[in-house]
Amino acid sequence: MSLTEWTHNAMPAPLRRTGVGPGANLDALLTAVGADRDSKAFSVLFDHFVPRVQAQMLRLGLASFAAADVTQDVMETIWRKAHLFDPRKAAATTWVFHIARNRRIDVKRRSRETICAIEDFFGIPDPADGSDDCVDSTKREACLREALRDLPHDQFALVKLAFFDGLSHTAIAAHLNLPLGTVKSRLWLAFCRLRRALLDAGVTEP
Repeated sequence: MSLTEWTHNAMPAPLRRTGVGPGANLDALLTAVGADRDSKAFSVLFDHFVPRVQAQMLRLGLASFAAADVTQDVMETIWRKAHLFDPRKAAATTWVFHIARNRRIDVKRRSRETICAIEDFFGIPDPADGSDDCVDSTKREACLREALRDLPHDQFALVKLAFFDGLSHTAIAAHLNLPLGTVKSRLWLAFCRLRRALLDAGVTEP
């Protein structure tokens, strides 16, 4: 599997349950992420919300791959937009599931927009066998190299250890003397950044 495939398909396993306590603690954790980019706070939020958001998306009728994609997008949004959270207006759980609900609506809307009859494809000519393979491969690799260069140093170091050096998450945590949750959440953020960069560059397939 190439690194391009990895960034499109990898879905890190949920972290072990840490027990975040009452909802007020979630508010404080989310505020810490927004104010200080607190990766430890994000690790706990990650562990708490990933299984819950994904389970809710499945209950609401999304296919497993779509539920996983929505969950990934929600977690990335939490990291990028936590500074917009206001505990005076809503609890952290309400805020996060509002994001998830909106993402689900977007997925459903896109699904309706892309439905078309099979006959619509009959007139599309087949491309010449292998004619664009070299160009596509070159573009993918160039986009991936650029996306990797743009990663924060701590995220790039983890991607290098996980993919290029083949270390497990546990081995990386021991090697860098980091909590396992921090390793997983940083890798998750790296996957999100790489995936978004590749999609923005038009690389939509592995």
